[in-house]
Amino acid sequence: MPDRAPKLLILGTRGIPAAHGGFETFAERLALYLAGRGWKVGVYCQRDVETVRERISTAIWDGIELITVETALSGPVATLAFDAICAHDAASRGGVCLVLGYNGAVFLPYLRARGGRILTNMDGIEWRRPKWSLPVRAFFYVSEWIAAWSSQRLVADHPAIADHLARRRPRAAVATIPYGGDPPAADPGPPPLGLEPGRYLVSIARIEPDNNILTLVAAFSRRPRGMRLVVLGTLRVGNPYHRAVEAAASPEVLFPGAIYEPEQVQALRVHARAYLHGHTVGGTNPSLVEALWAGNAVVAHDNPFNRGTAGDGQFYFSDADSCAAAIERVLTDQAAVAAARAAARARYPPAPDKAARDAVAEPVSTAAGPGW
Repeated sequence: MPDRAPKLLILGTRGIPAAHGGFETFAERLALYLAGRGWKVGVYCQRDVETVRERISTAIWDGIELITVETALSGPVATLAFDAICAHDAASRGGVCLVLGYNGAVFLPYLRARGGRILTNMDGIEWRRPKWSLPVRAFFYVSEWIAAWSSQRLVADHPAIADHLARRRPRAAVATIPYGGDPPAADPGPPPLGLEPGRYLVSIARIEPDNNILTLVAAFSRRPRGMRLVVLGTLRVGNPYHRAVEAAASPEVLFPGAIYEPEQVQALRVHARAYLHGHTVGGTNPSLVEALWAGNAVVAHDNPFNRGTAGDGQFYFSDADSCAAAIERVLTDQAAVAAARAAARARYPPAPDKAARDAVAEPVSTAAGPGW
């Protein structure tokens, strides 16, 4: 008998098990969820090597097919080569292709021409990020259009992203699916790094201009605070922006680097007095959602993405002065912090139990619908 199990291929990430960013975590969680419900799921994984010995290999991990692609290149060229190989291979496998991001969108017309059914999660508005040069921003701008018109369906992770995509494709082709989060453990344990509960603020983000890390650090460092600011993220030697962030930091700012252990990150969130979030060009940011699930008070850059995610019960800033004022308030106004924490918990209440969460999270069918 033919195998009638629905089949999904996930492209666009470095692969799973997750060890990098939000897309990898999402791919792992979705793949495990679907595989546990009888789906055939394949996830493309990038392996950087000095010499390619086996271009494509497969292995099974927790019921998921890991399709590993070796690349002997580096930087953006390696990513594009990986995306090209994935698109070519996916065209021969069948099933629905879930593409995360549009960095490799230039290869989607080929996949579509080969009969591929493509669902693309468009992520944020990459071409607006100030860190990119003009040619790179132009590449991302064109890639966004290519992905929008090569995919049968687009997924937005925020209503404001859906509004943006509706200027590319008819709104009927766009689905809005915000990220979810996990309630923290009943006992997350003490915060790492020798920190004292309630005596620090925390930022968890890539240290980039569009995440306003310099603004957050400089605003906090305007005067002694009697508390710590913990900035998670990798600082690279020779990066001008990273040098500026370090130069602006007072002795009360701690740079522990990137921490990927979920238990430590969760404990950092739960015990923080507030979470600082400077993102400007994304949609629903997973780190912000996790902070709200943890019941954090939030100081966030004032834009439709963050307000749409966190609601009006948090603290917002638009420039360095308003950022300093928001930080001052969360450090001194206990009643306002308590109200913000209550607003976070009210906005993101945990489901009663796992069974209840599963009951409202059944996946959509891959059966052909309008436009497939």
